[in-house]
Amino acid sequence: MDPVIIVGAGPVGLTLALALARQQVPSVVLDEGPGKDEERLARTVVLREDTAALVQRLTGADLDRAGLRWAGWRSMRRKQVIREVAFDDGSAPAHPDTADPAPLHIAQHVLTATLRAALEDEGLVKVVADSRVDGLEQEASGVTVHTRGPRGTWWRGSHVVGCDGPRSTVRKLLDVRFPGRTAVERHAVAALRVDLPWPDEALLHRMPPWRASGPSAGEVTGRPLPDGVWRLDWLLPPGKDLVTPELLVARVRETLAGWSDGPTPAYELLDTGVHTVHHRLARRWRVGRVFLAGDAAHLLGAFGAQGLDEGLRDADNLAWKLALAWHHGPHEALLDSYQQERRAVVSARLRAADQALPLLRGGGGIRAYVPGTARGQDAMLSDGHLGRGPLGAAGGYEDSPLAPRHLEAEVPVGTPPGAQVQDVRVTAEDGSFVRLRDRLGRGALLVLLIAPGTGVWERRHWVSAGIMPRLAAAVTALPSPAELLVAESYPGAAAHTVLLIRPDGHLVAALNGVRAADLYAAAEAALGGPATAQHAQKARGAHGTGGTDGSEPTGRTGGAKGTKGAQDAPAAGAAAGSPAK
Repeated sequence: MDPVIIVGAGPVGLTLALALARQQVPSVVLDEGPGKDEERLARTVVLREDTAALVQRLTGADLDRAGLRWAGWRSMRRKQVIREVAFDDGSAPAHPDTADPAPLHIAQHVLTATLRAALEDEGLVKVVADSRVDGLEQEASGVTVHTRGPRGTWWRGSHVVGCDGPRSTVRKLLDVRFPGRTAVERHAVAALRVDLPWPDEALLHRMPPWRASGPSAGEVTGRPLPDGVWRLDWLLPPGKDLVTPELLVARVRETLAGWSDGPTPAYELLDTGVHTVHHRLARRWRVGRVFLAGDAAHLLGAFGAQGLDEGLRDADNLAWKLALAWHHGPHEALLDSYQQERRAVVSARLRAADQALPLLRGGGGIRAYVPGTARGQDAMLSDGHLGRGPLGAAGGYEDSPLAPRHLEAEVPVGTPPGAQVQDVRVTAEDGSFVRLRDRLGRGALLVLLIAPGTGVWERRHWVSAGIMPRLAAAVTALPSPAELLVAESYPGAAAHTVLLIRPDGHLVAALNGVRAADLYAAAEAALGGPATAQHAQKARGAHGTGGTDGSEPTGRTGGAKGTKGAQDAPAAGAAAGSPAK
């Protein structure tokens, strides 16, 4: 079968190629550039917990060495510290606010280089430099893309994904509209090496006392990078005023002097730029066999939000769906769900930004005199920077067309259906202890049983005890490959709760015990529709026998074969051995 053609070799396109390769799907990445990004320390990205984990899982690289995880965050207004947050580094929080997972701040060219390095050893991915797309044709059986240049070439693929940025050629060839707001915010940016009073802590300073009052007073954000480097962003007043080198140096000097409460400390200016934020959303993200992802599909980033986070989530969402279609034939409802899920999430974030814009950038008015308004504004801005709330949090797919309906055994847990699951320690089928997120992105559904006590005993002592054989049989009968995992606990989940998780880490459903019919129905819904009659017959068989006839399940789950002495483990038997209710 033809490979998937990915147009664009930025972080989103490269991540998608790696994600497809991990699911045994070949791809061709058409790179308009020379195959290497320009080094720009003034162009950086902040990755949240889930997107940093995604990149780390795909590349195997230690991103903590390539970027910097912030120790904390502070919000300041004039001379007052409004808010302090300590990020979770495994120790007790040092600040009064609740600890969050530490964001990862990394230069974009470093991130791209890390992804490219991982692709060098990947035989399923071919990256072609200096390949600018200028034509696209599709029919029922595939897509043909033409690249121009001295050796103009036609490329044949099963699907095409346009990850080619804001001026996407793929989007234009599809004649898809890209409406929205232009220049929502403008920032002057400088990267410099300097010692500041808050090592490894990011900060947002609104209305700094060294700036005159009024709309030009703005705000400045400081984000640390490795090796004592900082990225500073100054919010510019509305308009298209030219940011001259003299103006930028003046901003640097007065900001550093203000933060140091004295003369300007020694610094080394490394890079500068102007960052303009646009808010746009493509009308369609799928046209036949062609998809849009990343900046080709959406632009956002006001109030500290990170557009790349959403682009990487696009890639994660689309990869497993394309892989299923590539290996097993058309899954139209499943492929349609990519646009329905991802566009809804990004649209909600853009809508929240539009609603906040008059309040946060309105220049005062009567709201400025309402008690608590300034603190509320600071909290909203912090949410965007910290990945919280409507402005910053990762969205869920609770209204997804893939969400199952009317499951009798469904129970609530700490993660709502459609949201990303939390990362807990699990026991894999080979008996090893791994993190739950390490099992994502393999093209398989995950079935997680909550069984307290199983972490104390070796797997061989409880794998054939209690409800495990019945659950293993039910998992084997599912309409798609699935991996059975066991965890000691999960937030909000009672013992014997069974979680069904998508390959991209979003919760499908949580069930009270082994309910084979509900588990099958939930898996069927998560795959976009009814499965074959053969699979349905297997599910009925699993539901009828409960897997209690002593036979060993075969195929995807690794089995539930008994081991002599398993019944001699009372702790594990008590944890995993009682019947489902």
